[in-house]
Amino acid sequence: MFKRLPGDEARNLVSTTPDTAVVFRPAVVKTPAILTIVILIGRMVARLVRTIWRHPIAAAVLVVLGALWYVYGWPVAASLTGTVVMALASWTFLDRPSFARLVGYRLLAWWRLVWIYRRHWQPVMIVSGLGRHIRGRDYLPRLGKVTCTSWADVVTVRMLKGQAVKDWADRTDHLAQGFGATSCRVALSHAGRLSLTFPRSDPLASPLLALAIPDEPTVGPVEIGKGEDGRPWRLKVHGTHVLVAGATGAGKGSIIWSVIRSLLPAADAGLVELWALDPKLMELSYGRALFGSRYAATPEECADLLDEAVCVMQKRAARFAGLQRSHTPTVVDPFVLVVVDEVAFLTAYQSDRQLRQRISAALATLTTQGRAVGVGILAALQDPRKEVMNIRNLFPDKIALRLDESEQVDMVLGDGARDRGALADRISPVPELGAGVGYVRLEASPGPVRVRAAYVSDHDIRAMVDAYAPRGEAA
Repeated sequence: MFKRLPGDEARNLVSTTPDTAVVFRPAVVKTPAILTIVILIGRMVARLVRTIWRHPIAAAVLVVLGALWYVYGWPVAASLTGTVVMALASWTFLDRPSFARLVGYRLLAWWRLVWIYRRHWQPVMIVSGLGRHIRGRDYLPRLGKVTCTSWADVVTVRMLKGQAVKDWADRTDHLAQGFGATSCRVALSHAGRLSLTFPRSDPLASPLLALAIPDEPTVGPVEIGKGEDGRPWRLKVHGTHVLVAGATGAGKGSIIWSVIRSLLPAADAGLVELWALDPKLMELSYGRALFGSRYAATPEECADLLDEAVCVMQKRAARFAGLQRSHTPTVVDPFVLVVVDEVAFLTAYQSDRQLRQRISAALATLTTQGRAVGVGILAALQDPRKEVMNIRNLFPDKIALRLDESEQVDMVLGDGARDRGALADRISPVPELGAGVGYVRLEASPGPVRVRAAYVSDHDIRAMVDAYAPRGEAA
């Protein structure tokens, strides 16, 4: 029968039939109408203040137009509006870049904030699992500012308490599809805040022609292509070592020849020496006259050339000891760049064990001690596995071109690089679309950056040989 219920719950009992569940009448609290009105008005005022704070210029324009309409009538306000529109249109035709930077991208950011992100924010967060729906209430990450560039939207987000960056990195596909983008990249901007990058277009979709050879000799960061933001891609080769990994046809030759092309004036001035190791006899042999006697193809020749580079490094270190800690290229002590086309042919795939150990030891010595005295390594390989290239962590700067597997991205660029947007395994295998496209992770900037190297054709290499090879070598 009945059990004793605590307090006054017995009077709330609705059903006492033994074969039915016990149902209680829910407690109803009546809120005064005046309190509901005050809360609604308070929320409206808060939203108005927030809108004015976020968009002061737009709010000021509306206030001025409204004041003119009230004081002078609608013809004056309409005339002023037409004048402003004509001025903006003229500005667009006369100086489009400055208009886009100061006005156009701001208007686009506001429109995409309202129409794309704010409108779809709640369903995307709930469906992707980044938000929570608990007891009829949604707990969502807070959508912040949207900034538009020429190619992407950058969305600032405040995470929920207890969330981690990996929670968002694991759901980049959900976010990209939810907001109508091809991809999404996640980066931690501040504690508890993320920056989500949604590309609107691909500035690197078209191949880049070979860049012009610099007029002045330089060994500083050399321009070899273009970044995704439209700015030139300058790669540092002096004072570092660079590892380039990519599958067959990914465009490793574009990076190698673009670097050589940019260093030719400095090599002609005696500030740079280009040493080439070409075990495949396919890539660097086409311009071997540019390297003179510093060209090696057989494993024995490659080992001898590497040992010679180690001797140069050790002699410089002995002379620099106690006098200087960094290298400045001069004619007496030029910057030596050792270019290795396929380093795995000399290490993992070398059948002669003694020769393999000799080459590996020389490479390890150069990568650990060479950059301080002006000896750098630019190495390319296809398979980035540890058993193939066990010294890949000795290269401060790394470039991942098209790779075959998603796990290889972290092998080249470091743990978590793919989660932060380095989708090297998704680069198109079609040469016109994906050759030379890759992601760079520099020693000073752990975040991966998408870039594309310029394509140096056979005709360009022949022209380089004719212009810069020593007489007799070109013949």
